Amino acid sequence: MKKVIGVLSGGLDSTVAISKYKDWEIQGITFDYGQKAAKMEINSSKEICKKLGGKHSVINLKWLSNISKSALTTDKKIPKLDDDDLDDLEKCKSSAKSVWVPARNLVFTSIAISFAEAETAEKIIVGWDKEEASTFPDNSKEFLNSFNELIKIGSPDDIKIEAPAIDLDKKEIVELGLKLDAPMELSYSCYEGLKNHCGICESCRRRKRAFKIAGIEDPTIYEK
Repeated sequence: MKKVIGVLSGGLDSTVAISKYKDWEIQGITFDYGQKAAKMEINSSKEICKKLGGKHSVINLKWLSNISKSALTTDKKIPKLDDDDLDDLEKCKSSAKSVWVPARNLVFTSIAISFAEAETAEKIIVGWDKEEASTFPDNSKEFLNSFNELIKIGSPDDIKIEAPAIDLDKKEIVELGLKLDAPMELSYSCYEGLKNHCGICESCRRRKRAFKIAGIEDPTIYEK
């Protein structure tokens, strides 16, 4: 059976992305970098891998929280956006800056390549998508293509990173998830790390809007 490494945050995007490869041998990896939602993200990713018949590992990167000034890893308040703000690029850029963790996806993806070499996996699957790429450059198609070029130079193995949602917005990701029968009900998207989604952080609002616009029942429990 072909092997694949899934970089899982437990969120909607990575859940749908890895579900495209549920017929492969999945090795999921989730990073604990001291984020507020670490426990919930790890639990969610573990359950998703179990549902898909894969293995799951947690990588300790607590040192990232020591150098990060992100609202995700410190006592700083996570910014709250109104629904109307989700299409305001400047407000979203400001929000993204508040939650930016230094070189996070550069670090995560490099470690995933190590796993792929060790496990003789052909592919690394990530949840990068078009909607978040507008404010997070490490979710963009340019970033994806550049990393694949880097692998050709830096790895002796034939490994490729794929992002099934790279050309999709959140609504389209939900629609793809339904088509793939992805366990979206097990996914966790909240920045705050509460047992139930807070419902008002940017990540929650984008999740809620996606299900609503897609006309698909949202299985998520929100506080607000």
